[in-house]
Amino acid sequence: MASDSHPRLTRLANSVLQPGFVGTTAPDWVRRRIADGLASVVLFGRNIESAEQVAALTASLRAENPDLIVAIDEEAGDVTRIGARTGASWPGNLALGAIDDTDLTEQVARDIGHQLRAIGVSLDFAPSADVNSNAMNPVIGVRSFGALTDVVARHTAAWIRGLQSAGVAACAKHFPGHGDTDVDSHHGLPRFTADAEEIVRTALPPFTSAMDAGVRAVMTAHMLVPAYDEELPATLSGPVINGLLRERLGFTGLVVTDGIEMSAVSGPYGIGGATVRAVTAGVDAVCVGGESAEESTTVDLADALVRAVLDGTLPEERLTEAAARVGEFATWSAALTRAAEPDAKPSDIGLVAARRAVRVHRSGTGTELPLTADPHVVELSPTMSLAVDGATPWGVGEPLRALRPGTTSVRLSEAQLSSEEGLLDRLALAPATGRELVVVVRDAARHPWMSEALAGLVRRRPDALVVEMGVPAGEQIGAVHLTTYGATRVSGIAVAEVLVGSV
Repeated sequence: MASDSHPRLTRLANSVLQPGFVGTTAPDWVRRRIADGLASVVLFGRNIESAEQVAALTASLRAENPDLIVAIDEEAGDVTRIGARTGASWPGNLALGAIDDTDLTEQVARDIGHQLRAIGVSLDFAPSADVNSNAMNPVIGVRSFGALTDVVARHTAAWIRGLQSAGVAACAKHFPGHGDTDVDSHHGLPRFTADAEEIVRTALPPFTSAMDAGVRAVMTAHMLVPAYDEELPATLSGPVINGLLRERLGFTGLVVTDGIEMSAVSGPYGIGGATVRAVTAGVDAVCVGGESAEESTTVDLADALVRAVLDGTLPEERLTEAAARVGEFATWSAALTRAAEPDAKPSDIGLVAARRAVRVHRSGTGTELPLTADPHVVELSPTMSLAVDGATPWGVGEPLRALRPGTTSVRLSEAQLSSEEGLLDRLALAPATGRELVVVVRDAARHPWMSEALAGLVRRRPDALVVEMGVPAGEQIGAVHLTTYGATRVSGIAVAEVLVGSV
């Protein structure tokens, strides 16, 4: 391997990598790499069983390096790692933007920060500063504070203030703004086709607000932005990273990639090629491990960086600069943690916020709230972006059953409905005969099969209650139409409370 005979370059290469790993205890290979310069690790849902277990895990890693950056992708809302098995305890950005109370957003983020700090996390890859101006966006959606630039800018700043006041560093993402796209970068290359003037006006203000609020890390987007670079995605683009982010906006902190194994960049260049191109372009830290969590991947990427320096592809001073910036961030984030106020007592602010986010629209066709009998709940379940853990619990059936034990429910997917004719009649309508019918959807406007199934159910049952747990778009159909702006555990509880009148 190239790194065997170049220990100094290997340490530099290790320091700019942010790998994930498998397991709920620290693997030996991660410990060895920390001793050999690895400055960061990333936690995923697979690493988390309990708060006590994660705290022990991070403590064992920091025994190797007290300033080790321990990162996590905890946006709260639909993208949760610490709630991957239970559902998030806080509503996501879209719910907070809909409430539009920046004090509340700051309180929620502070509560998240307290919980992250308690388990040893020092960097949170949040908040999403994307303006979700395309309601059909398949990867941002409820992760955004909304479709209005000023709302997103205000709440991005509030979220950062709250999180960092609790001693956890924030990271604004996905630069220069992933909201006006219609491709998921996990699978393909999105294009942000706005001209430079429009980008400056609509997409960049949340990032400048983030910087004003003290953010010291920015995550790049794996998308093509022809206004600045017609060939390379933002993550691999010098004009975007150096020209726009650093020179025009004046950002001097840590630039980190979105998962480098994502197809938008690894497809054309391979993981190693994308890593080298990203660091060459100005990235300081390369996040990897969502899909590639083996030691061999980290070894291969370090080798790729060393070889690139040796063959002149990657200037050694650029790698040295990136490593230095990682070191500066590690020192700063460790000090931030030490200086923060003591951890607060457990709070119900997440449920408080979720309750405030619920919106109720009545069509006047007869059905009223609260429900007077045990309902039948039909949940139409989409295939989620890889950003969302598909095993994370969501929905209304379970929280309703906790309040009304006689509640019945069924969850149906596109594959199920397409494979068996009459399934809606048998599993959705028949069990609801003589009972209230509650239909739960998630981004219905973005999924034709779901919109069609929902319309069919409401035609047959115009008295049905509809709950949208994704991005609300289009007509608010149903006798009563409720919107939660997210599918978190607390959002399900909040809407169930409204349905039975317990609030």
